[in-house]
Amino acid sequence: MTLTSTASPDVLVLGGGLVGSAVAYGLAREGARVTVLDEDDGGLRASRGNFGLVWIQGKGYGLSPYARWSRSSATRWPGLAQALLDETGVDVALRQPGGFHFCFNDNELAERDKRLSTLQAELGDYPYQMLDAAEVRARIPHIGPAVIGASYSPMDGHVNPLKLLRGLHTAMQARGVRLVSGERAERIEPQAQGFVVHGRRGTYRAARVVLAAGLGNRALAPFVGLDAPVAPNRGQVLVSERVARFLDYPTLNVRQTDEGSVQFGDSMEEVGFNDFTTTHVLTDIARRGVRAFPMLQHVRLVRMWAALRVYSPDGFPIYDHSAAHPGAFVVTCHSGVTLAAAHALRVAPWIMGAPMPDELPHFSARRFEHAGELTPAH
Repeated sequence: MTLTSTASPDVLVLGGGLVGSAVAYGLAREGARVTVLDEDDGGLRASRGNFGLVWIQGKGYGLSPYARWSRSSATRWPGLAQALLDETGVDVALRQPGGFHFCFNDNELAERDKRLSTLQAELGDYPYQMLDAAEVRARIPHIGPAVIGASYSPMDGHVNPLKLLRGLHTAMQARGVRLVSGERAERIEPQAQGFVVHGRRGTYRAARVVLAAGLGNRALAPFVGLDAPVAPNRGQVLVSERVARFLDYPTLNVRQTDEGSVQFGDSMEEVGFNDFTTTHVLTDIARRGVRAFPMLQHVRLVRMWAALRVYSPDGFPIYDHSAAHPGAFVVTCHSGVTLAAAHALRVAPWIMGAPMPDELPHFSARRFEHAGELTPAH
């Protein structure tokens, strides 16, 4: 049976992951009537496989507006976390004590300093420190002898990403957002007064449509005169049993969650749409984690998973609005946690008619029209 929505919302958001739900929550805060179409559990869900970092240091190397954009989100994160707590009772466990990137040899240290010093020169207000082994150990006593130094920035933090998704879904629905689960958008039909989205189960109409469907944006964007040349990049994660608190800071490869378990990660693989775990990659992840923290060598691992990141050709986000079909927007990135506050508090008002944030023109897909071979940023 075909289902047809009975009341047209102001905005249809295609995708109910961290990106789509943050945008939808922000739209509801702006007073919009919103419907979110979210795939079933067979969908490729980057939101259930991420590492939970609100990470700034090093981002934007090669495109400094991305550093400004990411930091603008990190500075707004306390407000978002407090709003979600006030509205839903869900504590997303935001902590922003600063973060560490460990280095294991002199070349890694030199490369790290080069990257961060370049960003500091371009941005000005960009705090970081390069620390030697003794300075790292003074802050993180359990660090192993293989770590010869680290970069530290007070800009970094982390959250519980599963609680974040729950909080966003709860908050947006409390504000009247209609969540249609198990629905996949397959075709978008622009019309004179808006858009008709044809899904597997029904049709939906709205004056505005936001493409926040992750890897699905590539197929949907051309229907509304947009381009979203995204491709999958696989990341794998290990999770340990709960252990006594030993790590008060997030790091790029190892973090202790608010519940006490330890996450190990940061693999990057171009393997198409294969989202299976592989023993050799997980072995490398575990080895690197134990190299940083030898005390973890006997910890019991309880879960492992792989998920597909949403990567553009240069690794940076894509934000666009359609000139051919006004009212259509695309929002695509691989940092749905870090950028959640920007999506809710800056992108959503823009979709509803506020001026475009200053950073966003740099992230139009038009930058790829005459680009050569690009190396994804990280």
